[in-house]
Amino acid sequence: MEDSLLHIENLTKSYGKIKALKGLDIEIRPGKVYGLLGPNGSGKSTTLGIVLDIIESDQGQFNWFKNKYGQEYRKHIGATLETPNFFPYLDAMDNLEIVAHIKQIESPDYTSALKLVNLYERRNSPFKTYSFGMRQRLAIAAALLGDPEVVIFDEPTNGLDPQGIAEIREILIKISMTGKTIFMASHILDEVEKICSDVIILNKGKLLAQGTVGSVMDTNLIIEISCDELEKAQSILLHMPGIKSAEIAGQHLILSCEQDIKTSMINKYAFEQGILLSSLNIKKTRLEDEFLEIVKEHNS
Repeated sequence: MEDSLLHIENLTKSYGKIKALKGLDIEIRPGKVYGLLGPNGSGKSTTLGIVLDIIESDQGQFNWFKNKYGQEYRKHIGATLETPNFFPYLDAMDNLEIVAHIKQIESPDYTSALKLVNLYERRNSPFKTYSFGMRQRLAIAAALLGDPEVVIFDEPTNGLDPQGIAEIREILIKISMTGKTIFMASHILDEVEKICSDVIILNKGKLLAQGTVGSVMDTNLIIEISCDELEKAQSILLHMPGIKSAEIAGQHLILSCEQDIKTSMINKYAFEQGILLSSLNIKKTRLEDEFLEIVKEHNS
């Protein structure tokens, strides 16, 4: 906890009979980009709401900045949790001035915030003329007012087209390069893999995994093989030490293996059992593959 930015301990929350969080423990450290992942109903939004004092937990505690700022800690956090809600007939500058007034921010730098989200040229346009992607970017600019140490986003690319997603991705990367900590919930795993340094995986209110993107993805080695007798190869290779699963996908057999397994070992084992493999290819493990596997194991 020495360099902890946010310490969450035994966080519990229920909505009636539904347990949204079940003794959640999370550690957030400064200068990193965290992706909070999980299926719908896993507790992502509830977690963010609690640490922002929007939702009250039933049990547990959380601590920002090791209490360095006391009750003033919220001023050092920027956040966008819902669909952007600004005054439609006011322009970007006027809307940001209202946000700064509500947050009691002294000497806000509107220009830098708008330039970072690529809206400076449209700063005098009414909010109602903005596309959905532009509205999302203005919300990010509002979260950056006051130069917070950490920024929190709940599904920042939700509802955007591929171009809008790419624009938000570039902005988040720019923010991370300034040294700010980013804590974002998202269901677009491909984007998390491109942006985040660390991931936190929740399911049914429980923490399933936390670590760097690399450490989470390195748990299994994925190998794709081809042969004339896929079902026979599947049955045989499932008995090979180091192979965790074997699933037929089209014309291929997909193996999930321990990291120290070599393709030559698989080829030899199959040959000794009377199976001639025509190809063996190591596939790059995607974060989505690991996420689905982790959640599947938890649900089984």
